[in-house]
Amino acid sequence: MARIAMPTWLPIDPYIAVLVATVGLAALLPAEGGAATAVGGASTVAVGLLFFLYGARLSTREAVAGLSHWRLHLTVVASTFALFPLLGLAARGLVPHVLTPQLYTGLLYLCVLPSTIQSSIAFTSIARGNVSAAICAGTYSSLLGMVLTPLLAGVLLDSGGAGFSAHGLADIGLQLFAPFLAGQLLRRWIGPFITRHKKVLGLVDRGSILLVVYTAFSEGMVQGIWHQVTVARLLVLVGVEAVLLALVLTVTSATSRRLRFGRADRTAIVFCGSKKSLANGLPMASVLFGAHAGLIVLPLMLFHQMQLMVCAVIAKRWSTAGDDGGEGSLPSERSSNPDAQARPVTA
Repeated sequence: MARIAMPTWLPIDPYIAVLVATVGLAALLPAEGGAATAVGGASTVAVGLLFFLYGARLSTREAVAGLSHWRLHLTVVASTFALFPLLGLAARGLVPHVLTPQLYTGLLYLCVLPSTIQSSIAFTSIARGNVSAAICAGTYSSLLGMVLTPLLAGVLLDSGGAGFSAHGLADIGLQLFAPFLAGQLLRRWIGPFITRHKKVLGLVDRGSILLVVYTAFSEGMVQGIWHQVTVARLLVLVGVEAVLLALVLTVTSATSRRLRFGRADRTAIVFCGSKKSLANGLPMASVLFGAHAGLIVLPLMLFHQMQLMVCAVIAKRWSTAGDDGGEGSLPSERSSNPDAQARPVTA
């Protein structure tokens, strides 16, 4: 099992740096003509492989066993698929004076994505929260996202401005859900192989996403959509996303306290309910939005780095404040659940 090493403060995710470099490559050397066709075909295969591996890794037995903590998981789902979309809809008033229609579409797409798994587990562990609950909450969110994300996107997004179409929903079923289901069905036979070669297959995951990003941003360059984005607009977008993240962190903390969850459970709720998945969002966007995907995923890439930086600071603070009652928004009582104690996180 590979250990997740989380930096102690303001982490700059190396993978985000590689993603940015990939965007730069697409800007300098976009795939055109026959090369674009070949890269597009390879990207489609890569997305299918990515979700096949997702399905093969998911332990159905563990997911079912975690259902007993349904109140916690329902709270996380409500934050991920209700609170975030509502805040995204409220941000519509920022168009067009603060956000361009295209950037707002990307922000709203960000709001309908599922939560992460790995970073939610890591931050929950650092803050001495309920790690087993974080594992299950992230898993359930990813599963629901396979269905809810395209449905919410179809309902909320402006098909005219975003390049979204109903045909994209069928593509989601064919390119994403079918490989995922195949991975689940074959897990019994290929699970041990997946476990033994997890590090290598992790590189396949990340390489597939890089290919998706290169394809999407190349298409955007060829279509000439990048003249719509300025540095000033990007800075404003960062500010809007900072407010979005602050609101979600505040609401999840206050709500979990009002619902009388223990400290360990509240920690899991805050970290799982405030995340959005880059790994799911990038390939889904390529399927749903085609040539417009490059601009659509820009808010997601920025938010992903922001959530890592902010939550790393919070997790570090809570890890040291739990013993002396100094924790800010969460009480300092220790959970009796052994899974809530700090321990190395594996994935």
